[in-house]
Amino acid sequence: MSPAVDIVVNAAAWEALPGLEDLAARAVEQSSLIAGAKLAKACELCIVFCDDAEIRGLNAQWRGQDKPTNVLSFPTPGALATKPLLGDIVIAFETVAREAREQDKSLADHASHMIIHGFLHLIGYDHETPAEAEAMESLERRVAETLGIIDPYEGTRPIDGTGARD
Repeated sequence: MSPAVDIVVNAAAWEALPGLEDLAARAVEQSSLIAGAKLAKACELCIVFCDDAEIRGLNAQWRGQDKPTNVLSFPTPGALATKPLLGDIVIAFETVAREAREQDKSLADHASHMIIHGFLHLIGYDHETPAEAEAMESLERRVAETLGIIDPYEGTRPIDGTGARD
């Protein structure tokens, strides 16, 4: 069963992406299915679609980096199989839109990738080491493929392994 997805839109710029709720639900559903994580029944998560100013404040507060980023994940503590709330994913419009343009991707595809990436953090995946990064990126590629999205890492640098949950 796929987690319920609560959507909060804090930036009007996200109106440029119609069908945001459906896009988010499909990305979470496929991520959950492909990852095969044992989740609590009726669990849920929240995705906040914000602007760069909001994510910059969160990034400064929680990661000590006073700059905007594309996605942040805030997993709740506890065992996946028993926790009703997986956590929050926060995605910044300006950064995601800029990256999509720079990488010649659609906004929908890049936003979907950020949701996939954020969801995998919520269920315990990380990219602190090269092995973890490879495992997480491989899973992201598999999920993206089920959604009809080209390899989200094609033409990009590998994850740096710094341990930040972005």
